[in-house]
Amino acid sequence: MIKAIIGLGNPGQKYKDTRHNVGFMVADAVAKALKCDNKYKEKDFSHIYECPDYDVIIAKPQTYMNLSGNAVLNLLEDYNLKPSEILVVHDDLDLNLGTIRLRTKGSSGGHNGLKSIIGMIKTEEFPRLKIGIGRPARKEEVSDYVLSPFTKEEKFVLDKVIAASTECILNVLKYGIEKSMGSCNKSVI
Repeated sequence: MIKAIIGLGNPGQKYKDTRHNVGFMVADAVAKALKCDNKYKEKDFSHIYECPDYDVIIAKPQTYMNLSGNAVLNLLEDYNLKPSEILVVHDDLDLNLGTIRLRTKGSSGGHNGLKSIIGMIKTEEFPRLKIGIGRPARKEEVSDYVLSPFTKEEKFVLDKVIAASTECILNVLKYGIEKSMGSCNKSVI
């Protein structure tokens, strides 16, 4: 059973609409769908949505992407959670924009936020929802690409991705990960 949805991203207006912050975008959409209360808990290094009608919290680590593991470790300890009870939502360069993938475990795949989490909690055994952002069309630096905003054309697809990701997470909360994989693993375009 999932007890915490953790959307990865970077804090601050500068990064608000960037590709790396798609985890934050999905976390906000799920919190809105579940009518959760927003609170900042400094000791957890996260913005926390508490969902009174559901046995789940939604967290947005405020440690910057590369230090996400610090916040996740604190969340596990403060809420007495096992790694199998969290669902980490993050961007994925290796999936095309419009594609989402639900997984029960896996490596970091080169994602610095996941590397940090794995390093801090000492396991790859935690569920994650990967949100495809695709690779840069030009051979620009990946860091510049993930920290850049979505284009006007991409925002149309992004809205569908956020809606599909929210629906996926609601299914996970209701039916569990295994039963939700078939409906979650898809392309929305």
